[in-house]
Amino acid sequence: MAEREQQHVRVAVIGSGFGGLGAAVRLRRQGITDFVVLERADSVGGTWRDNSYPGCACDVPSHLYSFSFAPNPEWPRNFSGQEHIRAYLERVTDTFGLRPHIRFNAEVRGLRWSNSALHWEIETASGALTADVVVSATGPLSDPKLPDVPGLGTFPGKVFHSARWDHDYDLRAKRVAMIGTGASAIQIVPAIQPEVSRLTLFQRTPPWVLPRADRKISAAEKWLHTKVPATRAARRGLLWGIRELQVSAFTKRPNELGLIEFLAKNHMRKAIKDPGMRAALTPDYRIGCKRILLSNTYYPALARPNVDLVPAGLTEVRGATLVAADGSETEADAIVFGTGFHVTDMPIAQRVTGANGKTLAEEWKDGMAALRGASAAGFPNFLTLIGPNTGLGNSSMILMIEAQLNYMVDFLRQLDVLGGKIALTARQSAVDEWTRKIQRRMERTVWNTGGCDSWYLDANGRNTTAWPGTTAEFKKVTRQVDLAEYEVLRPPGAAVGTSGSARAEVAV
Repeated sequence: MAEREQQHVRVAVIGSGFGGLGAAVRLRRQGITDFVVLERADSVGGTWRDNSYPGCACDVPSHLYSFSFAPNPEWPRNFSGQEHIRAYLERVTDTFGLRPHIRFNAEVRGLRWSNSALHWEIETASGALTADVVVSATGPLSDPKLPDVPGLGTFPGKVFHSARWDHDYDLRAKRVAMIGTGASAIQIVPAIQPEVSRLTLFQRTPPWVLPRADRKISAAEKWLHTKVPATRAARRGLLWGIRELQVSAFTKRPNELGLIEFLAKNHMRKAIKDPGMRAALTPDYRIGCKRILLSNTYYPALARPNVDLVPAGLTEVRGATLVAADGSETEADAIVFGTGFHVTDMPIAQRVTGANGKTLAEEWKDGMAALRGASAAGFPNFLTLIGPNTGLGNSSMILMIEAQLNYMVDFLRQLDVLGGKIALTARQSAVDEWTRKIQRRMERTVWNTGGCDSWYLDANGRNTTAWPGTTAEFKKVTRQVDLAEYEVLRPPGAAVGTSGSARAEVAV
């Protein structure tokens, strides 16, 4: 039997979370059907599939945390839970006919650029293929980060990360240790506190927590949003506008955040009556330096008699005994790590080999950098969604994703206009200039001046994660591809054409 010819597609999308599904929808709407979505799991959803821990919900209002081209008038709450967001993504997949394009259980094991063929060679768990363009939508919150704790292997009980929750393990009447105080932990703590016998929270750094304005969305509101779409758009616009107005305090005038700190401290005082515990829960850094968390139930849960707060990180495990940095010891039956993700060192970067034979991880050894958050130098026809310096501290990442999808569509259009077998690779000078301007603006932001050590910062202390501006500004600078920022690659020996007119200035 003859060997089956290897599949070639115009575009390969990696991941089927918000970014990957959004890319697939935009490709179809542009009339591009020659694409695949490579998904390592057996269903869509990305982080909203993987994070199914008790209490999991979004901290961005539902009507803003959804695609503009796929509004959902039936959101049940202001801040919807994981199950509703995952169901929304499943519905988007079916509504836009994306399933025929998705390869499930097809984890990408390696991508290598071919200089001679001007395409990407892709190895997946379900076979090999090639693609003219690769769009990486793996997302920064996809690979859990576990700390290297001495003696953890000796622990006789159950150990898992919040993003890999073991639903078969019964926490009832168990002594549970929660490691970390990030966005996941403050949802998990109040969700499991009533059923565990003892809950010990290891807090290396206290978070700033504000009230969560959550409520059920009434049937009348849903009816109105369904029958009068303008009301739905107005609601989304209002939510967006409020957050846009907040940006300058985070990016230009962090000292204006003092009033928000007062509100957060008052929120804590209502639930935490013990002065010693309040002192331990009060951050010593400017609010906003780490992501501001929203919860009405976190502090009340900490005040319950079966909860212990250890104001120190976990440093060692001795069998069933957990030792904190302050020397205190705790006995536990289960350990839950809420210790975040590989954000500034995304594992996919180790699997992508560019035109010069270097992996993306090697290219980014001194810090992630990509032109307009999408194109890394030396990696032709490779676009990243939610790439370097595209993260937000106060608004919806779906807005940033949609802006980058505009850029993706124009990138493909430019390839068509230039014609023939062709590739675009970001000029190193353009990437460097973009990065310099981003980092210069970052210097006065709360993330850099607030006095904290956050996941926004990489190992070198540089903020390669956040966007130092409004979402409207990001949409403007990603509206179209500037060919002056790219080199045009053609097959060896091909006639050199024109790259067209383009702006010569890199603007941020």
